[in-house]
Amino acid sequence: MVTLRPFVALTLALCASACYGGVRPTPAELRVTVDPPTARVLLDETFIGPARRLSVRPKELAPGRYRLTVEAPGYFPHDLDLDLPSGETHVRISLREIPP
Repeated sequence: MVTLRPFVALTLALCASACYGGVRPTPAELRVTVDPPTARVLLDETFIGPARRLSVRPKELAPGRYRLTVEAPGYFPHDLDLDLPSGETHVRISLREIPP
């Protein structure tokens, strides 16, 4: 009679090692340069930082689809749908002033 216990244990060990040793995809890096540099940057309605910082230090994210919103007092907000691939993406935005 053949026992399956060693076979099952070996199969589980191989599956676990394959899952654990998987290759992580290269992250997406979003760099945002905005005029005015005092603008706030939101990603999917979550604040990710001031534009001044994101122009120097990109935000590391998982590749995928996002909604970028840039806003500053006295300016119209700007929305942009992004499909971020692996690697760096640089977005440049100039906000329009609200007329007096």
